[in-house]
Amino acid sequence: MSASASPQTNSATLSPKQQRILEYLRGKAQTKTYFKSRVIGDALGLSAKEVGTNMPAISNAEGLEIEKWGYSSSTTWKVTTA
Repeated sequence: MSASASPQTNSATLSPKQQRILEYLRGKAQTKTYFKSRVIGDALGLSAKEVGTNMPAISNAEGLEIEKWGYSSSTTWKVTTA
């Protein structure tokens, strides 16, 4: 269930919204592995749907591995440092 799309994503090709999500994940991935779209959205002022729609675009970001992990009241993403 990987959200992978293409080879390494260059942050210059990401939209501002995608860059915000990516920076949030980079800041939290050192201490946390699983993230719900709803929680990310709440922290960034976005809806869970906006987060979920943008996750595939950042799934190959340099330094992070992002995988769609499951669904229970909101999509859960497994985020690990590469």
